[in-house]
Amino acid sequence: MAKKSNHNNDQLDRESPVEFPLVKTNFILMAIAGAAIVIGFLLMLGPSTTAAGFEPDIFSTRRIVVGPTISFIGFVFMAFAIIYRPKNKQK
Repeated sequence: MAKKSNHNNDQLDRESPVEFPLVKTNFILMAIAGAAIVIGFLLMLGPSTTAAGFEPDIFSTRRIVVGPTISFIGFVFMAFAIIYRPKNKQK
């Protein structure tokens, strides 16, 4: 038996491939931003004050300035990484 060609299938075969909104560059930038966020949270880690004793390290510059700043920059960079659209190189 001869196979009949369906017009809809032929049209689907000729269509260009789907372009995804995020490309490889976006994912690389998002990974960098995610790493910055994790590093910022790791910098905020440390011992806590208990009822038995006061831990003055909770007020260190690393825990209250550097860590949150790096995390915030990571979150801002994550938004940029999602929005970023690389320029198409057409010759």
